[in-house]
Amino acid sequence: MPENTSQPAHSVHVDLGSRSYRVDVGRGLLKNLGAVANEKFGGRSTCAVITDSKVGPLYAATAVASLEAAGKKVCLITVPSGEASKSLIVAENVCSEMARAGLDRKSFAVALGGGVIGDLGGFCASIYQRGIPYIQVPTTVLSQVDSSVGGKTGVNLPDAKNMVGSFHQPAHVIADIDTLSSLPKREFNEGFAEIIKHACIRDAAMLPLIDEVIAGTGDLTELIRQNIAIKARVVEADEYETLGIRALLNFGHTLGHAIEADAGYGKLLHGEAISLGLRAAAVLSVKLSTLSEAGAQRIVDLLKGFELPVVLGEEVETDELLRIARMDKKFDQGRIRFVLLSTLGEAFVSKEVTEDDLRAAIAAIRS
Repeated sequence: MPENTSQPAHSVHVDLGSRSYRVDVGRGLLKNLGAVANEKFGGRSTCAVITDSKVGPLYAATAVASLEAAGKKVCLITVPSGEASKSLIVAENVCSEMARAGLDRKSFAVALGGGVIGDLGGFCASIYQRGIPYIQVPTTVLSQVDSSVGGKTGVNLPDAKNMVGSFHQPAHVIADIDTLSSLPKREFNEGFAEIIKHACIRDAAMLPLIDEVIAGTGDLTELIRQNIAIKARVVEADEYETLGIRALLNFGHTLGHAIEADAGYGKLLHGEAISLGLRAAAVLSVKLSTLSEAGAQRIVDLLKGFELPVVLGEEVETDELLRIARMDKKFDQGRIRFVLLSTLGEAFVSKEVTEDDLRAAIAAIRS
């Protein structure tokens, strides 16, 4: 786990024209929330801080105090922790609390928590009063390197992840590394599935930095900053996922999301399901592309280094996984848009992956 030390913020700029924003990465940044709010929208005096039952008791007081010191009237909204809160029912409840608190079109929101809160809070901000601005304050490795950047917001349907949502870019992101110190080991580790994914699709030179974190000698702040920069560059190139570039971020996610849904949201953490999806995608990249066996094994070894699962249990049925996968947004007119690697650090989207290929990959990761 990272230690608490004073460290200046390192910023990553996400260049999206009028929707551009800054991501601050460093230690002790949560106390700057009020100042950031005034910088971004000083004339907005009311806000909602949306958090969950685990993160709220740890960090909500600091966030609220910072906002109040900046002259903001704060409505604190706390939802139950866990993937089940990413639902239309909970989104309705959050919006109702915002309305009861008197928030209007000149208000703003703060999403304080992990990926569930970031997606839920961003979604509520996108639909409340037809859209209000919001600040992301991600408190997990997974949300800092992935979901807090890029503007994808949304909630789940019972057996389809992220099926209802919108693109709504944050006004600012505060990635305070100190908030990671409170994570249980399992939740800390799951975020590295996305870090490993970024290295696989864009920057193989980052792999030694990941090795150093496994060994306990790595610079976590710099690793997270580099991952945010990778995500930012991909989003800049294809904000609305229409050019096929942003789709590269789905490496490991087609089967990963299906595994997560079939297991039951919350049974497997998101990063754990993606870990299994990454191994399956590596298998297919060897079979259908030019990834070497050694490259595929390198991915598996990194996942094992963070105690992430690489073997799919028999309780998850292949037919059910494929049924769920067919509903995924990555299916295009009945064809699978599947991300493969040509080598570590280079990925592409293929439409040549068949259901038989998926069956074979699922069978391969059962042992």
